[in-house]
Amino acid sequence: MKCGVCGARMTQVASDLPFKTSDHTIAILKDVPVLQCGNCGDYLLEDAVMSRVDEILSGVAGAAELEVIRYAA
Repeated sequence: MKCGVCGARMTQVASDLPFKTSDHTIAILKDVPVLQCGNCGDYLLEDAVMSRVDEILSGVAGAAELEVIRYAA
C-alpha cells in the first residue's frame, strides 16, 4: 500500500498509540498493528484493527488518568 501523504510504501509494524477516552482519561494501547510509512511516518489502522481498538477502549473504566493496555487481537 502507498502512503496517502507522500506516496512511499507503507509496511506493517507494531506501535504504541494514545487514545483520549474521556476528559480526564488517556489510554495507551501497546503493540497495535499499523501500516506505517517508512518515509514520512504517517500511519493508518485497518478496519479490523480499529474495530478491536474500539472494543478495548469501551472497557476502559476511566477511574485512572492514564491506563496502559496491551493490544490483543
